[in-house]
Amino acid sequence: MIRATTILSLAFAFCFCMAGCSKKDVTSENERLTIAVIPKGTIHEFWKAVHAGAEMAGQELDVDILWKGSLKEDDREAQISVVENIITRGVDGIVLAPLDNAALRRPVDEAMRSGIPVVIFDSGMKGDNYISYVATDNFKAGQIAGQYMAKLLDGKGNVAVLRYAEGSDSTTKRENGFLDAIQAFEGVEIVTSNQYAGVTTESALQAAENLLSRFGATEGSLRIDGIFCATEPTALGILRALQNAGFAGKVKFVGFDSSEKMIAALRTGKLSGFVVQNPMRIGYLGVKTLVGHVRGEQIPRRIDTGSTLVTRENIDQTEIHELLSPDLSKWLK
Repeated sequence: MIRATTILSLAFAFCFCMAGCSKKDVTSENERLTIAVIPKGTIHEFWKAVHAGAEMAGQELDVDILWKGSLKEDDREAQISVVENIITRGVDGIVLAPLDNAALRRPVDEAMRSGIPVVIFDSGMKGDNYISYVATDNFKAGQIAGQYMAKLLDGKGNVAVLRYAEGSDSTTKRENGFLDAIQAFEGVEIVTSNQYAGVTTESALQAAENLLSRFGATEGSLRIDGIFCATEPTALGILRALQNAGFAGKVKFVGFDSSEKMIAALRTGKLSGFVVQNPMRIGYLGVKTLVGHVRGEQIPRRIDTGSTLVTRENIDQTEIHELLSPDLSKWLK
C-alpha cells in the first residue's frame, strides 16, 4: 500500500512538473532552433547585407532564420506588431533592431517575460532587459566623420548636419559623435543641426532642398562649406539636392553607410567620404550571440562590430572593396 501510494505521488509530481514547464523547458537539445531576426526596415541595401550575415550564421550554427520586418524605418506600430506576432508564434529567440529606442521597450519586456531571449542589434534601446547589444560604436563612428570633415575644411568653415529621424538611437549617436568631434575645431561653425530628413530618399531630398535654399542656394552663393548626414537614404537625398542646385562637388559632403550610388559619387568627387559599418558582421554576430546564449554560453553584454572611413584614397584597397561589395548571393536566395 505504501509502495502504491509512493508511485502515485511520484506520477502526480511528474505530471505537475510537465504542466508547469514551457515547450522550451522540455525541448530536446538536438531540436533545431528558430531565431527571428527583425530589422528596422527591409528596403535599404544595408539591411540586405545584415540579412545575408544572419543567414550565414544560421547555416553555420544549423538554426532556422525567420527574417521579418516592415518596409519603412519609421513605422513603429508595424515593428511592434511584428515583435508581438513573433512572441505569439513562440520562437527560440529574437534578434531585434529597434527603430525607436523607447517604443520597442514594452514588447521586448514581454518577450523576455515569455521566456524568449532578445538580443538587440544595430540600434540601441532604453532599459537593460535584453541579453546583449551587438552594434557599431555609433558615437565613435560619428567622431571619425567629424574629424575627417574638419580635415577636409582645414579646420574652418560652416557645416550643416541633417539628422535622420527622432527616436533612432544609432543615428542620433552618430550625429552627436560628429558634433562632439567638430567642436574641437574653433574655426568650424555648426550652422544647423536640428533639422530631420526622414527615413526615405524622397523626404531627405525635400529636406535638403529646403536647407540649401535657406543658406543661399537659390541666389547662387551657398553659405555652407560642409554637410554631414548619418544614413544612406539621407545621403542620396542630399546628393540629388546638391546636383539639382549645381553645388555637387563644391561642398564637402560626408555621409554614412554605403550603396553603389554613393560609391560612384565618391569616385567623381561629389561625395567626399563616408563611414561604413560592417552590416554582414552585425547580422552574423547578432544571431551567433543569441544562439550562444540559448546553448548556455557566457555572452558579452556589449559587442562592437566596428566602423571604417572610406575615401577616394582607400576605396580600391582589397579590404575596403570586400566591405563595400560583399557577395550576398550565396546567402540570399
